This record gives sequence, C-alpha cells and structure tokens, in this order.
Amino acid sequence: MVPKGSRPAVPSLPPVARARPSVEMRTVGEAEDGMRLDRWFRTHYASLPHSRLEKLLRTGQVRVDGGRAKASTRLAAGQTVRIPPLPDVPPPPQPKHTLSKADRAFLASITLYEDDDLLVLNKPPGIAVQGGTKTTQHLDKLLEAMGDGPETRPRLVHRLDRDTSGVLVIAKRRSVAAKLGRAFQTRSVRKIYWAIVKGVPKPPQGKVEAALVKAAGPEGDRVRKARPGEQEIAQAAVTHYAVVDRAGQACAFVSLKPVTGRQHQLRAHMAIIGHPILGDEKYHGDRDLPDGVARKLHLHARRISFPHPSGEGVVDVTAPLPDHMAKAFALFGFEAGEGAERSTGAL
Repeated sequence: MVPKGSRPAVPSLPPVARARPSVEMRTVGEAEDGMRLDRWFRTHYASLPHSRLEKLLRTGQVRVDGGRAKASTRLAAGQTVRIPPLPDVPPPPQPKHTLSKADRAFLASITLYEDDDLLVLNKPPGIAVQGGTKTTQHLDKLLEAMGDGPETRPRLVHRLDRDTSGVLVIAKRRSVAAKLGRAFQTRSVRKIYWAIVKGVPKPPQGKVEAALVKAAGPEGDRVRKARPGEQEIAQAAVTHYAVVDRAGQACAFVSLKPVTGRQHQLRAHMAIIGHPILGDEKYHGDRDLPDGVARKLHLHARRISFPHPSGEGVVDVTAPLPDHMAKAFALFGFEAGEGAERSTGAL
C-alpha cells in the first residue's frame, strides 16, 4: 500500500538502444582496378572531405585488406576496403538511365565495332563529342546514361572536332580507358584522316612540323603557328600528308597522318602550308567553294588501328565517308574504294 501523499515508484527503464552505423566492408570492382584510394572514395563517398579521409587513414580506421593504406595507394580488383561508420556522409545516388529508344537506335546506327571492352563509332559531322558552355547535346551525354556509375560507364578515349566525322573510340570501363590512354600517349595508335583541300600541296608528300598555340577569339577557339618567344606556351605538332588525287589545280584529295594529337592540328597545319580544308570556316577553307560543294568541313577520320587493350590482337576499323564528302568525291572524280586505301598507305 502506498502512503497517502506519496507517488508510486516508477520502475526505471533501460535506455532506448539507438542503431549505430556499422563498419562497412566493400570489395574493389574489376572496373576500379588500379584506381587510387582517394579517388575511390570520391567515387563512392563524394561528400567526404579529403582532410577527413586523411585523418581516417592516419588513425587506421580505413584499411585495405586489413592493412593500413595511404590516399595514393593503388587498389586491385578483389581487395576489401574497410570503411568506418560515416553517418553524415551518404553514398552518391545511382545515376538514372535516361537513354531513350531513339538514342539507342542512333548509337546502333553509327556503331562500327563493339566487344566487351570497346565501342567504335562513326561520328557524324555536326555532333559534338563533349559538352560546353552552349552545348547541351553531345555524345558524352549519351555515354553517361549508359553506365551504372562514374567508374563503369563508357567513356571517351580521344576527341574529334564537332565538324569532323569518322572513327571515335569509346572504352566501356575506366580500366580499359586507362590502358587505351597509355596507348595514345605512347603513339602506338595509328590514325589516317581523309580531307579535300584547296589547291594541290607541293611536294605531293611531306611533313608539316609547326608548333601551335591557342588563339581564342570572339568567333570561337582557334590555334595558330607559334611565334618566336612562345616556346613555353607552344605545343609541338607534326603531321604527315600525301596527295592521293587532284582535280586540276583547284583542289586535292589528301591523306593525313597525325603524329601528335593537338586541337585543330590537321586543320591548322593544312592552312599553314596554304591549303586549307574545304568548308573549314575557322581556317578560311569556306571561301570561294567550288559549285556543288557543301559548306561543311571536308575532314574525315577514316581509319584507326591499335593493340587491343586485352593484349590479344589488333583493332583496325575503317569508317565510310559522310554524305557531303561522298558527294564531293563523286563531283571531283576521286576514288574512295580499295585503290584509295592503297594510295593512302599502310598504318
């Protein structure tokens, strides 16, 4: 019995258990092989500050296969990364696939070659490869919609100008892109471009070795030949050319083989030697065009060859001419068949 005026004793209850974030163990994927640990964290935990990651590494809270690691540690596929509780750092949301049926049909229509590692496209003229200040529709946007995340989506290996057509190589994973990037840097990739230029270059075969500097202006980016004293900002650029056929002295069909890969290199080099590419509005190739020639750039990435990133075999792909160049070839009587392929020389 409780005495009058007193309150009944309330039995004490145990504190409510709150769920605490647990340690997470994540396996490094095949596409992440060779990735730096700090970049891996930026991919999976984009909002985690680098300074905090460094502290977690110093205190041993982040480990790789049970051992201490550094931000610069290179990961290998199959390794396990220990992540301590990060209740205030949500993982990035998975991107939504927004590739429409029309987009898929378009990509299928321009695909020249595909395997488990690569996709080689025949880029049409007038389509940008990447976005910019005023460019919202581009091939890279389509590629982004194809992947499951920033490290597994297809990615560009090299670039083509908006108005240049032809072979464009896409890596299906980051790890493949890294291998192909090294191949491009070591110049083990062979490329042949076809172009129609004003006049007829002399000699009919030669090398253009002219360093280039960027010369941005109100009409868009351009490059020009470097001047004395501009060595620090100049980029070395080398192009081999060969005249394949000619239409009198009015224009010529040339094969171009770039040794380096600078922005607008082929367009600038042909203009520098006095033979701009037909239809090139940036380098005066659009002036006084012959009748029946479209006001479009007549430059086409015809063929590319490189060792397959798997280490087995060689990829060798040829792209058919775009319509406006095929019409110009017919107009001038240039051959685009096997004879022309032999004339342009072996890769």
